[in-house]
Amino acid sequence: MNDRLRKDAMMTWTATKAIRIALLDDHAVVRHGLAARLTEESDFEVVGAYAASKDMMSALRALPADILLIDYSLGANDIDGLNLIRALKVRFPASKILVSSSHYNPATVALAMRAGARGFVGKEQELSELIAAVRSVAMGRVHLNPLMAAEISSMLSSNGSDEESTNGDSLTDNVELSPREREVLRCCLEGMSV
Repeated sequence: MNDRLRKDAMMTWTATKAIRIALLDDHAVVRHGLAARLTEESDFEVVGAYAASKDMMSALRALPADILLIDYSLGANDIDGLNLIRALKVRFPASKILVSSSHYNPATVALAMRAGARGFVGKEQELSELIAAVRSVAMGRVHLNPLMAAEISSMLSSNGSDEESTNGDSLTDNVELSPREREVLRCCLEGMSV
C-alpha cells in the first residue's frame, strides 16, 4: 500500500471514530505516562489504565476497547504474559492486543505473537514507534519493528534447518509442558537467572 492510500485510510478511520485504548502496566509511572502521551493524539481515546489484569478484564466487559496495550510481564501475583494474551483473545475477540515490554527479544516476541498479539514494541523504543504501532494494529495490520521481524525470521529459519526442530522435539515446543513451563524453559535457555 503506498503512502497516499495509507494516509487516506487513516483519515477515513479518524473521521469515523477514535481508537479506543485500554492500558495495562503494573508500573504507575509508565501507566500514567503512556495514558498522558496517548491522549495527546487526536484520534486516540484512552478508556482505562489498569495495574492488574483482573481490573482490566472487569472494566472491559462494560467499556470495550479497540486496542489492549499490555505489558508482557506484570507483578508476581498476576497472570503471566502468554496466558494473559490468550485469555484476552478469548474473552475480548473484537479487541486487538499490542504488547509493550522490556522483555524485548526474538523468543519472547515470537511467543507473544504466536499466542495472539498483533504487535510488540520494546519499552526502549521511541514513543513514536508505539503510536505508529497502535494505529497500524487498529487498522488490522501486524506491527513489528523491521529489525525484530528480521531477527525472528532468522531465528525461525535457523531452527527450521535443525533436525530436532523439524521433528517437533524442540524443548520449548514440547506439548507436555504448560505454556508457563515453556516460558520458564525459554528464559533459562536464554541465560536468564532465577
